[in-house]
Amino acid sequence: MVEYESIKSEFIDYGVNKFIEVSRKKVLPDEAEFINISKGYYTHEGERRYQGGIGFPVDEELVKTLVEKLGEVSKQ
Repeated sequence: MVEYESIKSEFIDYGVNKFIEVSRKKVLPDEAEFINISKGYYTHEGERRYQGGIGFPVDEELVKTLVEKLGEVSKQ
């Protein structure tokens, strides 16, 4: 089993009891870092449950391109 340490996380709430988490994580014990985007929902008790996600390398150019493409596909 692989373990991760969250370095930084930001949450975006949307819809009814749903969220997106954008985080920077570290794989333990080798300490390789990556960016992760996950979606999930809140239980009736307010706990977060994750439904899926995608991870990719910490690369400034890749992140910049991803942000640009998100902006492009969100336009009508």
